[in-house]
Amino acid sequence: MKQVSHGISFQDVGRTFMTREGKTLTALQTVRFEIEPGEFVSLLGPSGCGKTTLLRMVAGLLSPSWGKVMVGGSEVTRPRPNFGVIFQQPLLLPWLSVLKNVLLPVDVQGRKVGDYVERAQELIKMVGLKGFENRLPTELSGGMQQRVALARGLIHDPKLLLMDEPFAALDAMTRENMNIELQRIWHANRKTVLFVTHGIPEAVFLSDRVVVMSARPGRISKIVDIPFERPRRSELLGTAEFAEIVAEIRSVFDEAHGTHPSKQAAA
Repeated sequence: MKQVSHGISFQDVGRTFMTREGKTLTALQTVRFEIEPGEFVSLLGPSGCGKTTLLRMVAGLLSPSWGKVMVGGSEVTRPRPNFGVIFQQPLLLPWLSVLKNVLLPVDVQGRKVGDYVERAQELIKMVGLKGFENRLPTELSGGMQQRVALARGLIHDPKLLLMDEPFAALDAMTRENMNIELQRIWHANRKTVLFVTHGIPEAVFLSDRVVVMSARPGRISKIVDIPFERPRRSELLGTAEFAEIVAEIRSVFDEAHGTHPSKQAAA
């Protein structure tokens, strides 16, 4: 039986920050949408639009200034052990080996580490690092370190996976392979995934829906349903249908940020 994950609900969520000059900066302006249990949703938008802020709210690392973030019907007020979070930077402990870094979450949560060693080794192999189990992070490239972080985020089989541009440091070919592997993992377990990215093709390839956000203060410009059946193969990236969806999202993105040709012509 496939695992069914928690859904996410953003209920009129906003967030302000105080600048060093003492001024109030609105990062998010009344965001409202739902992510169904087991759904893969990407947040797409420019830097500073609040994508990572939304993800950190779901993780319980930030609180909304107004509104609520709900997961599985309960309001998020603190970090939860059954969530997996993968950030832009790998944040590995430099004195621990690859294997021990992958096992770190189960150790921190007080679980029996020995029960997870075989799974950790399987995950290390899955991300292409078999043979590096005893290496230290300083002996790895940036892309390899990020793959360790991906394995670490999956070690405790989280019900909800939060990913903040996890493949940004990888080369194009490795990134494509990791996207295919991530899709395979998702398809096997149907975890709820919230995925932050700047890459339109990446978002389209991975997602059930893509949430396009405006520039700060971040708002939802449009939510685009992705119609392609799963599993998706790399050949999809070269099809006219894929290019059409990418172009649609790029048009929404340009319209939201005032760079659409029609707006420029009108100006």
